[in-house]
Amino acid sequence: MSKKQIINLDEVKIKPRHESFVATGAAADKFDASTGSISRMIGAQKLGYNLTVVPPGKSAFPAHNHHVNEEMFLILEGTGELRVGDATTAVRKHDVIACPPGGPETAHQIINNSNADLKYLALSTLQSPEYVEYPDSGKFGVYGERVDTNDDRISFVGRVDQSTDYWDGEG
Repeated sequence: MSKKQIINLDEVKIKPRHESFVATGAAADKFDASTGSISRMIGAQKLGYNLTVVPPGKSAFPAHNHHVNEEMFLILEGTGELRVGDATTAVRKHDVIACPPGGPETAHQIINNSNADLKYLALSTLQSPEYVEYPDSGKFGVYGERVDTNDDRISFVGRVDQSTDYWDGEG
């Protein structure tokens, strides 16, 4: 096995979110995280890996469910709460969490309700395109990788009641 395929978590550089993905307004009170990308460092192709650190009182992401991809989380440090659908469960170091694709009943969110950082390893399949629902806000997102580039991603986040006719603007 080559060195490229192995990395120790202490080698992962944790960075604040890119400025285009920092929560603003009222959302800033609830959402924040720093992450370290692992996938490219080890040559992963079909799975995404990252190290996520969530400060006290925050969550990295809104509750969401995937229709295509599956996620798994391994709690490395700290305690918090896992929300799936309407149920919540306490989580702690070494808990392994499966989040398979499905409808809103599978919407999940990890919340740091402690006074210390919550650190977890996040793994995900990387199937594209992906359809994600955000049941708390009534939004959905459609995400896809462009075939003509390696790094460009197409995304749209909206609400069903704001959709437009297929032919709108085409004439």
